[in-house]
Amino acid sequence: MPIKHYDIIIIGAGLSGIGTACHIAREHPGKSLAILERRENVGGTWDLFRYPGIRSDSDMASFGFNFKPWYSDNVLAQGDDIREYVRETAEEFRLYEKIKFGLKLKNSDWSTRDQKWTVSAVQEATGEEVVFTCGFLINCAGYYNFDQGYRPDFPNEDAFTGDIVHPQSFPEAFDYSGKKVVIIGSGATAVTLVPAMADKAAKVTMLQRSPSYIMSLPNTDKISMVLNKILPKAWVFNMARRRNILFQRALYLACQRWPNAMRKLMLSHMYKNAPTVDKRHLTPSYMPWEQRLCAAPDGDFFESLRSGKAEIVTDHIDRFDEMGIVLKSGQHIEADIVIAATGLEVQLMGGSTLSIDNEEVNLPRKMAYKGIFIQDVPNYGWIFGYTNAPWTLKCDIGGRYLCRLFTYMDKTGVSVATAVDKNNSATDASVLDGFAPGYIVRAIDKMPRQGKADPWRITMHYGKDKKMLVKEPVDDGILQFETATADSPREPVVVQQATTV
Repeated sequence: MPIKHYDIIIIGAGLSGIGTACHIAREHPGKSLAILERRENVGGTWDLFRYPGIRSDSDMASFGFNFKPWYSDNVLAQGDDIREYVRETAEEFRLYEKIKFGLKLKNSDWSTRDQKWTVSAVQEATGEEVVFTCGFLINCAGYYNFDQGYRPDFPNEDAFTGDIVHPQSFPEAFDYSGKKVVIIGSGATAVTLVPAMADKAAKVTMLQRSPSYIMSLPNTDKISMVLNKILPKAWVFNMARRRNILFQRALYLACQRWPNAMRKLMLSHMYKNAPTVDKRHLTPSYMPWEQRLCAAPDGDFFESLRSGKAEIVTDHIDRFDEMGIVLKSGQHIEADIVIAATGLEVQLMGGSTLSIDNEEVNLPRKMAYKGIFIQDVPNYGWIFGYTNAPWTLKCDIGGRYLCRLFTYMDKTGVSVATAVDKNNSATDASVLDGFAPGYIVRAIDKMPRQGKADPWRITMHYGKDKKMLVKEPVDDGILQFETATADSPREPVVVQQATTV
């Protein structure tokens, strides 16, 4: 079977991949486009995760696509609603005909001579190897391993007679009614699981080594509800989006500028919402925004604590026994079910390797350019969202930037764009330097680096990034451009024989 060549291939059909594909389909309809997705459905994270209560931890006015308003009075959205939103968007932009499902990537290799990528994958259902080529490759595969979450081995866990489950592989039909549930962890997943499971379970215990910052947020946008009665919905949505982006940025900057004052404010907020809980269970050891803040819509997490249906225990695990968990303090927690909300396994590039002329790229020795390119890697876009704001804000302006780049390349007749460091800009800081949740700390040596100054420095600042990616010239003296070679394909053509889909 012939290998199919595309102008552009996108890896991943989650929020990032579908959002980027929508920009390209709208701005460059003449370019051939394929989307390679390992799963059998769109949605990425939101198709994979099915644990109780799964929802966004960012408001949907700014988390959703800017070109497809999310019309709902609810500020946060449930996982199945987000999954349906992604599916609906893909249908609206006629992307399903471009998606190749069930493909696990193996390697992407750039040929300098041919000026194209060769992307090798496996059709997981059949084991067939498949190959594509493209002029430009865009990685929208996220940053964690879809096969498994981070799951430490607990001492003597084999003695436990109950179930141990990780949220990433939580069975949808799993029955926990009337059971004693222990949730190990204190991050966003644990804070979501506690209130979601508290009503059906006999008791829910959140076992944490250290507390997190948890903010109670209203789950209905009352301002927009009022404005919707007198103004067009599109206007109200745009106002909500701008308002929420500004609020999120202001909160982050306040935490950076006045960390002690913001810490006191957040601690006071948590103590007030859970007055009967020992304060040591609600007092993080780190400053706000060294890790993401956890959201509790309408204070549901705190309500489950006040009601007595849930409790927090702060301690370290000594060992498991037949009936539950023995802690270092000697306390014993009885459990029928243990949920290990212990985080993610970071995995870049969808688990595949990246090479140039068959020599593997050493990502931790490369810098990220504008958070979109990888240093010295030609025609390779990397859509990586924010950690201090809704992920998709960066994905949106990243997709718009790539469309601007394609327009520039078409107008000037160039076929290759490579970010080249001409000023020895590299530092030892990773692209997520200063962001310290456990899963990032464990994988810091896998991350690309950042540089001393723009455009090699990662700002995590939507306003600055939007100006840089959407307004400033594409040709900035750092991107190096090359013209097409005589034998590099410009249109979808058959280039050799192999298996394809």
